[in-house]
Amino acid sequence: MIVGIPKEIKEEEYRVGILPKTVKKLVKNGHKVIIEKNAGIGAGIKDIDYEKSGAEIVEDHSYIFKNSELIVKVKEPLPSEYNLLQESQILFTFFHFSSNKEMTETLIEKKVTCIAYELVEEKSVFVILKPMSEIAGKLSIQQGMKYLEKEYGGKGVLLSGVEGVRSGKVVILGGGTVGYNAGKIADSIGAEVTILEINEARIKFLKKNLPRVKVLYSNEKNIKNSIKKADLIIGAVLIPGRRPPILVKKEDLKNIEEGTVMIDVSIDEGGVFETSHPTTHKQPIYKYEGIIHYCVPNIPGIVPRTSTFALCNVTEKYILQLANKGIKSIETSYGLKTGLAILNGKIVNPRLKIF
Repeated sequence: MIVGIPKEIKEEEYRVGILPKTVKKLVKNGHKVIIEKNAGIGAGIKDIDYEKSGAEIVEDHSYIFKNSELIVKVKEPLPSEYNLLQESQILFTFFHFSSNKEMTETLIEKKVTCIAYELVEEKSVFVILKPMSEIAGKLSIQQGMKYLEKEYGGKGVLLSGVEGVRSGKVVILGGGTVGYNAGKIADSIGAEVTILEINEARIKFLKKNLPRVKVLYSNEKNIKNSIKKADLIIGAVLIPGRRPPILVKKEDLKNIEEGTVMIDVSIDEGGVFETSHPTTHKQPIYKYEGIIHYCVPNIPGIVPRTSTFALCNVTEKYILQLANKGIKSIETSYGLKTGLAILNGKIVNPRLKIF
């Protein structure tokens, strides 16, 4: 099979979809790998590293799409790439269909086959999404601390506090992988942390593993009360294949202190704050009613070396399976079967509730 890895063109996306060690395994199995020039440079992987592993380096972005049976990416195809898609071509990447109607309709029209990273599940764990969620959760605290600085319009609060002065207050909506890792980091630096979660089993997990953190059942009353005095609010809700609910409404902002930072990690799927809209790493924030909003969809992209290795270490086995067996690999791989979203232009995944 011809496996193509294009350079990511999403704004400030520096990750790459494959590691040289995986290329070496593909070539050893008789497959051809073509990689766009400088595709890995943002993650610290040079073209020569891929060439030594047996890949062919090409300069033309469109060539990758036109000549590959399997496309391995990090982020969803962008509008400029839509016309490059081929019928029956397999795309293996993050898609986040629920927040992108135009892309989804195009993928259906082009009759491509899409296997979504965010839907690949093994033993009740979204195994490809998990490391990215861990990174996003940890980065949400790092970014929140920065934008709480007065220079950026924040309150000027130090989350860790100092002797004689209160610690910052962090409220996390959702206690999954993102929420847990955000809570873990915030707690470790001495912040006062509250996590709101709806799943009883997860609540028990959080209470056991983060004993100093306040864990509340997530409902409208508890959310409204918790965000009133928060310095940093993190939206961390995921419903695979679906848009998450709006948990903080526009009207709620009048009860939040000016200079509070809201980080919507859920923005990939549409966001949990009514006033959220996607931003970029170069322009990550905007103010609305005096509240700072940080809504970057590809948060892990800001640490591309860590993120690329974490991502590709997990995707490798699936890439090899897809190259060896094509779409028939879903017959033997539960993970790929759960990740199959669109098959030759038809939505086949029951998790997808898009329009």
